[in-house]
Amino acid sequence: MTPLEGILKAQIAAQGPMSIAQFMELCLFHPDHGYYTTREPFGVTGDFTTAPEISQMFGELIALSLAQAWMDQGQPAKVALVELGPGRGTLMADILRTLRAVPAFAKACDIHLIEASTRMRAVQKAALADYTPVWHDGVDSLPQDLPVFAVANEFFDALPIRQMVRDGDAWRERQVGLKADTLTFGLSEAAPLGALKHRLDDTKDGDLVEHCIAAPNIMCALAERIQASGGAALIFDYGDWRSLGDTLQAIHAHESVDALHKPGQSDLTAHVDFEALVTDLPCTHSRITPQGIFLERLGITERAQALAHNLSGAALDQHVAAHRRLTHPDEMGTLFKTVALFPKGAAPPPGYET
Repeated sequence: MTPLEGILKAQIAAQGPMSIAQFMELCLFHPDHGYYTTREPFGVTGDFTTAPEISQMFGELIALSLAQAWMDQGQPAKVALVELGPGRGTLMADILRTLRAVPAFAKACDIHLIEASTRMRAVQKAALADYTPVWHDGVDSLPQDLPVFAVANEFFDALPIRQMVRDGDAWRERQVGLKADTLTFGLSEAAPLGALKHRLDDTKDGDLVEHCIAAPNIMCALAERIQASGGAALIFDYGDWRSLGDTLQAIHAHESVDALHKPGQSDLTAHVDFEALVTDLPCTHSRITPQGIFLERLGITERAQALAHNLSGAALDQHVAAHRRLTHPDEMGTLFKTVALFPKGAAPPPGYET
């Protein structure tokens, strides 16, 4: 039994079953035993690998898209360059390295990182030792008067979700409870849920819909800043236009495991509902675009070929595999989607269409 498992069982025994959102929150962010507060999740030695860890090309192309968006919006003299969930700082480091080729934009950028984990902030500080980032717990504390040029890669998939199972015109919530001192899934009594009223039109009894309360609030806060002061936000994550079905998954040592197995020692994520992310925003958003298409529009194949000229043997094989992993439909190319936010009347950042 993990230390967190004992805490979860005691809480359930005292207070009754908890929602999937409560379970995810404790498993990922418990101050003493949470996954993100106690472990190094990224890379070969961690539990999963993100796009920036796969290849520098990912960050390079994002940097160029943001730089062109800055130019298209009149090259403001000072902006907030923001990353939500910066991981080990790899993506931001690649962006900043690439922006040396656009020195006016690099000079304009104040770096802001949204990171809840004290341990990960220390990792990011080391990775970005040549810079002076400012850390934030959330979007609300970002500078009020600066254009915001933001990126979020695999940030929204880790936000806690509720899982609702349709029962007539109401919903039963999937919960984590106890059975013979073992964590187990169960369902609450049926009750109406106003936030999912619109899903009665495209679901039937027994269908499961995932609902993340935090994600739309974060997107709306970003969108308000962008509409008021300018900028853009590039969002990358796995998911689709509308949630349907159970997508909660746990990853440990790059392998799928049971979500209730060893809580606090596995990464928990769920597919992102992109429709919920972009509904009723105060700024404009692009079409939802598969990651592979976005990267190809920005010239990843040409960049990969240029980098390949200096490689051979195992290094070349790894480079070719990285390009395929980022773009191929059987890898991350289709499963991962991206959407951009930008002010009304502005051009979409390169790689996106409206």
